[in-house]
Amino acid sequence: MSRLFVVGDVHGRYNALVTLLRETALIREDLTWMAGTSTLWFLGDLVDRGPKSIEVIDLVMRLQHEAQSVGGYVGCLLGNHEVVFMRAFRFGEKRSAGPGGTFFSDWATNGGNVTDLRKLTPARVEWLKSLPALAIANDQLLVHADATFYLEYGRSIEAVNEALIAILTNGSPDDMDRLLFKFSHRDDFLHQEGITAARDFLKVYGGRQIIHGHSPILRITRQRPETVTQPFVYADGLCINLDGAMYMGGPGFIYEVS
Repeated sequence: MSRLFVVGDVHGRYNALVTLLRETALIREDLTWMAGTSTLWFLGDLVDRGPKSIEVIDLVMRLQHEAQSVGGYVGCLLGNHEVVFMRAFRFGEKRSAGPGGTFFSDWATNGGNVTDLRKLTPARVEWLKSLPALAIANDQLLVHADATFYLEYGRSIEAVNEALIAILTNGSPDDMDRLLFKFSHRDDFLHQEGITAARDFLKVYGGRQIIHGHSPILRITRQRPETVTQPFVYADGLCINLDGAMYMGGPGFIYEVS
């Protein structure tokens, strides 16, 4: 079993991500893959709020190819910010049910940068549309959101991934609205009833723990962003939160699954 590293929400913080990848010896000084057969997963929300979303996308795409060439693996999940980004790309100024009133304005009010939208090449669009929503790695269930809405799109990892990719690719504006609304949910595994929800979720999709991002750890722990450098383990050890609030100025961290 290869070493498994997981990164939470990056949100366009390219420079901070490069620092973390170098410090963890996953990339060299020239930003090329150096981790051999190791596996690296990003939990989604690569984009928005930070200054260099496109640079983050391009780095992850390139590392995927470089890792694959030496027997390693780099994967990335679909986050809600990738969904709102793709909504803006596909539907622009069409009316939406979101807070901005149009798909473009919804994205802009959620931290979108118009220059990023202009830089969406066909290759980047195809890559974003193909991101899986769920994955299993080293017997860990990887998801973006700490929410159970995935169950509404399928009862297997394959079914959920196919359903969400279809929506991103060909879904109607209403389909996209519904998906983003559901993707905004969080905290489904917190508190006592959350332990049962986490157990049931794992029974459906497999894995021994849920590893997610989406909900900044400091919302729960009341830490300052700069002090969030470790995962938050909860729900009787069934859930591991990796959202270090990088977009709030936190340094972030990379978690190696033991």
